[in-house]
Amino acid sequence: MEVILSDGSKVTAKLVGTDETSDLAVLSINDSKVDTVASFGDSSAIKAGQTVLAIGSPLGSEYATSVTQGIISATSRTVDVSDEQTGQVTGQANVIQTDAAINSGNSGGPLINLNGQVIGINSMKLSGTSNSNATIEGMGFSIPSNEVVSIINQLVANGKVVRPALGIEARDLSSVSASQQSDLLKVPSSVTGGVVVAGFTTRSIAKAAGLKQYDVIVAVDGTSVDSVATLHTQLYKHAIGDTISLTYYRGSAKKTVNVKLTQTTEQLDSTTGNAK
Repeated sequence: MEVILSDGSKVTAKLVGTDETSDLAVLSINDSKVDTVASFGDSSAIKAGQTVLAIGSPLGSEYATSVTQGIISATSRTVDVSDEQTGQVTGQANVIQTDAAINSGNSGGPLINLNGQVIGINSMKLSGTSNSNATIEGMGFSIPSNEVVSIINQLVANGKVVRPALGIEARDLSSVSASQQSDLLKVPSSVTGGVVVAGFTTRSIAKAAGLKQYDVIVAVDGTSVDSVATLHTQLYKHAIGDTISLTYYRGSAKKTVNVKLTQTTEQLDSTTGNAK
């Protein structure tokens, strides 16, 4: 592997570690030609409408270090991640949405704020047409920097990332119709965000802790959870062996349970792609 620097020179790179789930890797190079490095910003502090720049190499080295400008369209989106060979959904990613132009070859480049801080790593885009044949423009996605830093630290220390899992099949409460929320889930009308437990994987630690299908998780360790993306974010802050507190609704009853994180994402036995 080689890294092309901004002056066009090339240096040999060594692979430190990879993480297939996030599609991130860490490389190391000799620092003799590196004058300065970018700092990471706090991705939890970004706002929709904020101006950002995307840097990358769209369509290969011929257009290396191209810069595009846009805004943050949404600070947190949950998008399906598919296998490039089979097209099968293999999981979900929590990402920043931007309309800064991102093309093939931009992946791995930084999304930066106007202070020059890296707030995301460009990773994917929607292109072509949607299921309704509507043309798609300006829908690019970046991995939030706070998640990137956590992954980088683990890759540098261990060469891989080990993530805890609850062993549930999850759905955003917002994706459930109002009638189903009332008739099937029976949650109070005041509950407008959360994660519905749609099912369980084999040997689920959440099921062993007492959660049932159609419970609605609303908080982790007292921090509100309004979507699969935020559950994913809170869960991945913890290490294997930690104990977390889950607050959830079973019908109109609000409950709390402690769950020791002994299961990893690698151990999940599910074909849904929505397991957490």
